Amino acid sequence: MNRAKAILFSIRFTNSFRSTQFRRASSLCYQVTQSSRFSPSFSNQSYTSAFPYILYGKLFFSSKPNSIVELVLENDWSDELESELEKSSSVLTHETVIYVLKKLDKDPQRTWNFFNWVTEKNGFRPSSAMYSLILRSLVHGESMKQFWVTIRKMKEQGFCIDKETYLTILGVFKKGKMASEEVALTHFYNRMVQENAMDEVVKKVVELVTMSVWSSEVEKKLGELKNSFSDNFVLHVLRELRGYPLKALRFFQWVGECPGYEHSSITYNVIARVLGRDDSIGEFWSMVEEMKSKGHEMDIDTYIKISRQFQKNKMLEDAVKLYEIMMDGPYKPSVQDCTMLLRSISLSSNPDLALVFRVTEKYEAVGNSLCKAVYDGIHRSLTSVGRFDEAGKIMESMRSAGCEPDNITYSQLVYGLCKARKLEEACKLLDEMEACGCVPDIKTWTILIQGHCAAKEVDKALICFAKMMEKNCDADADLLEVLINGFLSQKRIDGAYKLLVEMVNTAHLVPWQATYKLMINKLLGVRKLEEAINLLHLMKKQNYPPFPEPFIEYISKFGTVEDAGEFLNALSAKKYPSQSAYVHVFESFFQEGRESEAKDLLYKCPHHIRKHPDICKLFGSAKSEYATEKR
Repeated sequence: MNRAKAILFSIRFTNSFRSTQFRRASSLCYQVTQSSRFSPSFSNQSYTSAFPYILYGKLFFSSKPNSIVELVLENDWSDELESELEKSSSVLTHETVIYVLKKLDKDPQRTWNFFNWVTEKNGFRPSSAMYSLILRSLVHGESMKQFWVTIRKMKEQGFCIDKETYLTILGVFKKGKMASEEVALTHFYNRMVQENAMDEVVKKVVELVTMSVWSSEVEKKLGELKNSFSDNFVLHVLRELRGYPLKALRFFQWVGECPGYEHSSITYNVIARVLGRDDSIGEFWSMVEEMKSKGHEMDIDTYIKISRQFQKNKMLEDAVKLYEIMMDGPYKPSVQDCTMLLRSISLSSNPDLALVFRVTEKYEAVGNSLCKAVYDGIHRSLTSVGRFDEAGKIMESMRSAGCEPDNITYSQLVYGLCKARKLEEACKLLDEMEACGCVPDIKTWTILIQGHCAAKEVDKALICFAKMMEKNCDADADLLEVLINGFLSQKRIDGAYKLLVEMVNTAHLVPWQATYKLMINKLLGVRKLEEAINLLHLMKKQNYPPFPEPFIEYISKFGTVEDAGEFLNALSAKKYPSQSAYVHVFESFFQEGRESEAKDLLYKCPHHIRKHPDICKLFGSAKSEYATEKR
């Protein structure tokens, strides 16, 4: 952004902040508590006064999809609520139902009630995407009974759990140590895949499309495989072709021209997900235009998945453009989506303030007031690019709007100052925080210390660390990792080792397993086996699994028989490690041609190890190979 645009940017936000006094009086309270459902004009309307309107030839249930969300969230489920929903609703669309389910997903019971009302009492035909959302909602909390009922219903209606949803739910079960549910889900998933009547045809279609260059011959063979098509069938094919976006597009176009079949909002949303990547971005935007021309909207779940993919792949211009399109439509992203996008922009190597401007401008253009999270999103980008004067004005405007800067806000400023190598200012800022009544937390201290380490000022980082400890702020594994990496970046391996041991023995801190592994590898790299074995003992005390690989490689090349014995003793919490551990050590000695060391170690092993069949077999084969080499 050039200087003129930067000034305009600053003035624009200053003016915007001055106008906040004309907005909602209870701005702060409303923004914090209602952040997941921004619809400022809704509170001035009655639930039944929202008139239906025509959009792209389809009748939607109200002028604001949020109205049905508000109805469900504000009332207990009852016949009266269903009556109100029927009064305020007209022809439901797939995008609308997806939007409501997504908004309700934190409340499994309300999600379940709405889903049943839509599909059973209102006669709406469910889709695979709808089932995925309801399952992801029901897997949390006390709703497992409804979860299994929904899976059975899916199976009866010919739907199959998609792989992404299956893996997500499986992860929830594993994290919750719900072994029986994990087994049952896998059983259901495998049966669904096996029993799905379309599965074999889908495989043939996918194989034909992926293995061939598209041609009239391919189209002819496709026509022979399937005489009639359904949305469910097309969805299966497109999902299997997601790794081949351009071929998926050719199939999508071909099947759309087949007699008796017309693409729906469901299939358009799936092809949009497939095309939403760097190597097919032109086709993606063309598809978005085609969807609009056909009267279809991108559903909110599709938007979230594509936007996150764009942000992950640093396609921020595309992510902002998509956000603007969605904010102009009926299914507006939430404030969380806005702040996540602002965060992604701010975390890029050189944040583009023009993109920040576009996001916040669109956010306000639909009637939203800037909330704390959005202020922080703007502030984060400004501090990241060193625009500290504008960042200061943002903080003043936050206060004027009733949003006091907190550790998040100050941490962003600390990060920006450290990035600009203004380390002294960053240190003073923590004192200013305390003077303002905002006590720096462990995250703020970590950012400050990490900034010093990044600037190769590790000794000053230690001074900051000591000051933090004096203020009774306890270190954690993240901060220890930052300091260890700082030492190692300057090849101060001894210092890193002493710090790690001190924090474990004195402060009783439990480092990350990765920190232990890194430190062990570094120590062995400079022939400090004794220190590395000591860390292995500490890992064992803190119930981490053994980490034998680098030790075995090191000892087989440089270690003595005594070293091998010490390593084996440190490896297990039991009196003796497993016989497989001995086997690995013996094999490594043999591979390095150190047969005598292997024999010496064998003689020092306990009787049950020396007589174990695997060990005897290993030494017998070694003798045979040795004799062959002698000949």
